[in-house]
Amino acid sequence: MRMIHTADWHLGQTLHQYERVFEHERFLDWLQDTIEAERADALLIAGDVFDNSNPAAAAQAQFYRFLTGARRRVPHLNIVIAAGNHDSPGRLEAPSPFLALMGAAVVGQVARKGDVADLERMLVPLRDARGDVQAWVICMPFLRPSDLPRVEEGADPYAAGVASLYRSAFDLAAVRRRPGQAIVAMGHCHLHGGRTSEDSERRILIGGAEALPASIFDPAIAYVALGHLHRAQCAGGDTTRRYSGSPLPMSFSEIDYPHQVVVVDLDGETVRELREIRVPRAVNLLRVPARPAPLAEVLAALCELDLPQRPLHEQAYLLVRVLLTQPEPALRSQVEAALEGKPVRLARIETTYARPQGERDVELASLDDLHALTPAACLQSLYRSKYASDAPVALMEVFNELLLGGEELGA
Repeated sequence: MRMIHTADWHLGQTLHQYERVFEHERFLDWLQDTIEAERADALLIAGDVFDNSNPAAAAQAQFYRFLTGARRRVPHLNIVIAAGNHDSPGRLEAPSPFLALMGAAVVGQVARKGDVADLERMLVPLRDARGDVQAWVICMPFLRPSDLPRVEEGADPYAAGVASLYRSAFDLAAVRRRPGQAIVAMGHCHLHGGRTSEDSERRILIGGAEALPASIFDPAIAYVALGHLHRAQCAGGDTTRRYSGSPLPMSFSEIDYPHQVVVVDLDGETVRELREIRVPRAVNLLRVPARPAPLAEVLAALCELDLPQRPLHEQAYLLVRVLLTQPEPALRSQVEAALEGKPVRLARIETTYARPQGERDVELASLDDLHALTPAACLQSLYRSKYASDAPVALMEVFNELLLGGEELGA
């Protein structure tokens, strides 16, 4: 059984003012080719299919064209989709009866049977070309506090609830599977030690805890396909628990990430081989200069840019980084004049202000740094400034539940 693990597509995303339809189309075409060339049996999409909970019709059409095209090229392909924190659970699940006709299973939220979770919906069999079940997937969407069972033990009720839900799902999978069938888990979450991109990943802060322990996944689970963190990486040093990473850089901070998909070969109940396949980059992202510099140096560097001619939708995105000592009202016009006639798209001008001479040496915060501040971080900072201590866990739990409740209403 061969699976391809991917996540965090963010269809419909714009990079500042620029739509990225062309880049996503190129990725999806490449992924179809890869699925066919690799003779994959299953495609696991671990959340954040769309960039927001109300995706444009064009982004939805792009997604469904891909699914039908992939299934047409590989008729026995199993497709398993879990919702991420950017996705609307209901909208993602709405076409599930039609998707089931083409071998695609989607879990947007934890359904309930009375007071307990409907675990059957989250357990998906993977069948080979002959129709025989070779593995079972625990398809777990992004979990909100309202999705979880109440667990009294432990200091973090959210982490305890997540662990309990995965444990129950694993127990059911262990009953369903026959000898020689693997158990695979999917999740859209932040595990301890995961390296994040603050510019483009919504930090999942629940109950005062930033991340979940990798121990929520039973050791008997052959492979864990994770989504949410855009940097491809293993969790806890275990190569069978990993984030595939995003296929495109979602911000300029992700330029050097290894954008890829993961090919997973199962042999019975275990993983035989893991391989990463890099995703070709259709459009480059440039930062000029690499670090903020005085305006004269920046303008000189922009004038020296030598880029090949390309159609507008293939031209690189550009972040210009300027170090100023005072406001510069004509900054944009000077930058645009330096770029006149160059095949590049100016996405953003980032300004940082130098410290006046003699001012105390403190770390400068750029606009990206300020943009990355989360509501929870602001609350913590305010609480520390007023009470000289960290905010109580109970307060953070209530605060983050309110934030997530607002996201649910927005979805």
